[in-house]
Amino acid sequence: MEGVKLIVTKTLSSHFQVTHTVHMSTLGPSSYHFNATFVGDRQLSPTEAFPTLVGDMDNSGSLNAQVLQLVAERIRTKAVFQTHQAKFVTWQFDGEYRGDDCTATLTLGNPDILGESVILVAHFLQSVTPRLVLGGEMVYHRRPGEEGAILTLAGKYTALKWVATLNVGYGGAHASYYHRANEQVQVGVELEANTRLQDTTFAFGYQLNLPRANMVFRGLVDSNWSVGGVLEKKLPPLPVTLALGAFLNHWKNRFHCGFSVIVG
Repeated sequence: MEGVKLIVTKTLSSHFQVTHTVHMSTLGPSSYHFNATFVGDRQLSPTEAFPTLVGDMDNSGSLNAQVLQLVAERIRTKAVFQTHQAKFVTWQFDGEYRGDDCTATLTLGNPDILGESVILVAHFLQSVTPRLVLGGEMVYHRRPGEEGAILTLAGKYTALKWVATLNVGYGGAHASYYHRANEQVQVGVELEANTRLQDTTFAFGYQLNLPRANMVFRGLVDSNWSVGGVLEKKLPPLPVTLALGAFLNHWKNRFHCGFSVIVG
């Protein structure tokens, strides 16, 4: 969080919602974003409804749009388009199959038939036991004069109050551990090793909930000598949330802070 940010969200109907975001920055140019979200009638869960259309445009004319559709009961599709002013940057198409105990996804990114370039990403996750999930990811990229593939293996173990994950692939490994101590305290650690850059980073984060005070505090400390924190305060009965954040990097002698107001 940096500078001053104002977010205003307005629900126009049960299907349509708009958000205005104004960000006044001290490190870079200030910006304005307009976001519109449409949600269809087909409700699969409290967090999933189809079709879903999301569009975000900033003051420079750049657009980020997503379309999600349920083709069949187990098959979901998604299309993503991103532009930088008048130039296309990303066009991506996803297809996802959700079985009873597995999930498979195929992603096609920036296909260019004339330029003979494409990015293909395949994911597969399988529930070995009710708590253990194993899977992998294959990334294939092709462009003139360059072609390659990267394989990454992944695993996740979910217990009653904690979750541990491990990703191992070409160039390094990533491990994380999350623990929910109680209703108020949550902690997590993350370790990432990159063999190509000969670099290893470690991070520790925590979240403290104070329901009686309508406050949430999140903090972060990592091995790059960085310390950060965000304090959120709700003001009932008003639909307003205030947030104050700060970040300090001792090694690079860099500090910035921010304040945001969220309405809606």
